[in-house]
Amino acid sequence: KPRRSRYPGRKPIEDRKCLVGIIFVLKTGIDWEDLPREMGCGCGMTCWRRLRDWHKAGVRARLHEVLLAELNEAELIDWSKAAVDSRSLRALGGGEETGPSPVDRRKKGSKHHVIVDARGTPLAATVTAANVPDVKQLEPVVDAIPEVRGKPGSPRHRPDEVLADRAYDSQPHRRRLRGRGIRPRIARRGTPHGSGLGKFRWVVERTLSWLPRQRKLRIRTERRADIHEALLSIGCSLSVSTS
Repeated sequence: KPRRSRYPGRKPIEDRKCLVGIIFVLKTGIDWEDLPREMGCGCGMTCWRRLRDWHKAGVRARLHEVLLAELNEAELIDWSKAAVDSRSLRALGGGEETGPSPVDRRKKGSKHHVIVDARGTPLAATVTAANVPDVKQLEPVVDAIPEVRGKPGSPRHRPDEVLADRAYDSQPHRRRLRGRGIRPRIARRGTPHGSGLGKFRWVVERTLSWLPRQRKLRIRTERRADIHEALLSIGCSLSVSTS
């Protein structure tokens, strides 16, 4: 809406400058209040509020869709296989979507669940408490893949098959993946190692190892789940943009 002619107040910080501030916080891991003013991004809480508003309005999700569409148009998304896995991280301040971590002496933590294509490009990511079993997020993270355009015809959002380790072993989940037109290739519990899935699944493990390079994703400091999920989404988008 138009600004008032009398006493219009301070002009809002440009979106591009706020995005620079958000990415700086994401990469360095500093607290929002410590964002340097000399960067010209406004104060840290201005960037925090802009991130909150963008997440609520679906802007960050749309950004990821646009980047994936560009890759799809350039034949840089391999839909023949997708791999899913998770990593746990400590949540220092607790908050939403946190729980006792089974791998960190029951301290509060969260999990990043990520699904990537055969090249390791992040297609979707979700956040849960650290004590949520991986298998419970198999369907949600598959369903979180957006409809990716970039080619003639209907947009695509289903890989041909999904690869996963023993943590995702479940016959009901296999059936539901088949119901979505996806072939499940999931290692079975109680069987010897050497299924051969590792030579395909390493791409998701590599992507999960890259995400903590953005320090805000190394240890969770955001109490609000929506803010942390927004940072994770931007982190995935940055990985996509360098693919």
